[in-house]
Amino acid sequence: MSASLIKDVKKTFIEKFKSKPLLIFSPGRINIIGEHTDYNDGFVFPAAIDKGIAAAIQKSASSSCTAVALDLDSTIKFELDKIKPSKEGSWENYVLGVVAEIQNKNKVVGNFNIVFKGNIPGGAGMSSSAALENSVVFGLNELFELKLTKEEMILISQKAEHNYVGVNCGIMDQYASMFGKKEHALHLDCRNNEAKPYKIDFKDHQLILINTNVKHSLSDSAYNDRRAACESISKLLNIKALRDATEADLKKVIDKVPPSNYQKALFVIQENSRTLKAAKAIEDNDLKKLGALIYQSHQGLSNQYKVSCDELDFLVNQTKKNKHVLGARMMGGGFGGCTINLIAKSEAKAFIETVSKVYKNKFNKACSTYLIKLEKGTHIVK
Repeated sequence: MSASLIKDVKKTFIEKFKSKPLLIFSPGRINIIGEHTDYNDGFVFPAAIDKGIAAAIQKSASSSCTAVALDLDSTIKFELDKIKPSKEGSWENYVLGVVAEIQNKNKVVGNFNIVFKGNIPGGAGMSSSAALENSVVFGLNELFELKLTKEEMILISQKAEHNYVGVNCGIMDQYASMFGKKEHALHLDCRNNEAKPYKIDFKDHQLILINTNVKHSLSDSAYNDRRAACESISKLLNIKALRDATEADLKKVIDKVPPSNYQKALFVIQENSRTLKAAKAIEDNDLKKLGALIYQSHQGLSNQYKVSCDELDFLVNQTKKNKHVLGARMMGGGFGGCTINLIAKSEAKAFIETVSKVYKNKFNKACSTYLIKLEKGTHIVK
């Protein structure tokens, strides 16, 4: 958690609203392995990180609410009985959506002010949106004694994303941000929303994220095509979701589906299995095995599911030249964003320098790097 973020939102809140706020920190997340498995009812392996959103929130005596996005230097005022979605793509929808979804549960929220600021880079696939939604619902639950459970809170955050932001996301981001545990990753079953925390001892290794700083227009159609392919094969196999299929089941319908869709379904089945193997590797303290699974995940995302891009593939291929990197893969929806890398601590600095240089030469664009720690989920800052 960043102390300077908390300081900034608190100072701004007191100056602007002349009252003492409740302070919340809500983290972003990484996903160690298990990509595109969530909407197939499968397993994912996220963890909350030490970057996120800090929010200062308090009741307001005025007849409206004010929300201030400090990093964007942007402010909105709204009335609780007149909430409707703002223009597409605007930050307001994350706040307005959460308030609207709380009201849909027949919970009464009074007027409030909120100031927030984050240090998660946008578009990097670390879920700044889920962190923001969780900070709002968590703060309002506390202020107005709504008695919502954390499970109810993340469903409110998810619905805000569906109905106000227009992104039909799974539950992984909100779950990891809310329930994160220091030094743990959460092995989350996306069918029943239950997770088992695994303590990870990275020993003399650490996680580094490298941001390509590109976002190729992943038209919604690319995501929807993949989702539709998975659903049509599930239907053909007469099962609820690909989570229930084995490679042997899939072979039975090989002549009934286009080869490209067969590969996509095969990837999901294999990725789900890798996520279970990763849990075992962590249990056994076998970082080498975990790294190998992470590499296999990237290979599948790039060659079978086809959601990678030149920049992501380039970064992963660079790591293979360095024996101190145990594993690397693209993380998130794809077509840009970050790679996640498991590397020896002693080599991290040299590796970052080398990779930054070759990336700049190749793409005439800088990449960004972040060292991250696994942290606890959304909480009040005393």
